[in-house]
Amino acid sequence: MNRNLLTTKQAADILSVSVAFLERDRWAGAKVPFVRVGSRSVRYRREDLDTFIESRIYTSTSAYPSESQTAHA
Repeated sequence: MNRNLLTTKQAADILSVSVAFLERDRWAGAKVPFVRVGSRSVRYRREDLDTFIESRIYTSTSAYPSESQTAHA
C-alpha cells in the first residue's frame, strides 16, 4: 500500500475542486476521508480519493440522491 499522503491542495487538484470545498467538507462532516497529522495538519490518502470518486459514479441524473435523502445522511 502506498503511504504517500497528499496535501489539501493536491487532493483538491485530483478531485477538481477548490481547497475551500475540502475545508468545508471536513467542517460539515467529511464525505471525503482525511487523515489528521498532528494537531493542525490534514492529509489525504490517494486510495481514499479514488474510492470517493468511484462512489460518485452515476449512469443517469435521476440516480442522484434527492436533497431530502442527503440531508438526513
